[in-house]
Amino acid sequence: MKAEVINPFLESARNVFEQLIQVSPSTGNLGVKNVEYIADHVWIVIGMTGQLSGNIVFGIQETVALKIVSAMMGGFVITEMDDMSKSAISELGNMISGNASTILSNQGVVVDITPPQVMQSEHLTAFSATKALSIPLLMDGIGEMDIQVMIS
Repeated sequence: MKAEVINPFLESARNVFEQLIQVSPSTGNLGVKNVEYIADHVWIVIGMTGQLSGNIVFGIQETVALKIVSAMMGGFVITEMDDMSKSAISELGNMISGNASTILSNQGVVVDITPPQVMQSEHLTAFSATKALSIPLLMDGIGEMDIQVMIS
């Protein structure tokens, strides 16, 4: 795994958050870690095929996901991850990954993404423990979102 693979996702996530919820996120430290699904989190899983293949996983603490969805809904306070909330957070992952695939395409790397799957901790059985490039996106007043890239 090359560290530069995560850069299009960082750039895209920053742009999407700035446009969608008017927050300019900063980044934490890049690292390699075991993907662990933590209780009280929402996971957006997007597959990638083409010249790069694997998965991108966005991990968000549920309270942070609700703040993001509330901001996406124009400030209307959302208090539970119902179907509408899951749809909104799914679209967030889709927008970030779609923009990242466009950035990759502009760099000459042809990829396709799969539709996002939103999972909550109690429903996770799809992935066995694996290593990923991981970097947190930190958003003032909202919280953080982990971007975990498992692409080869």
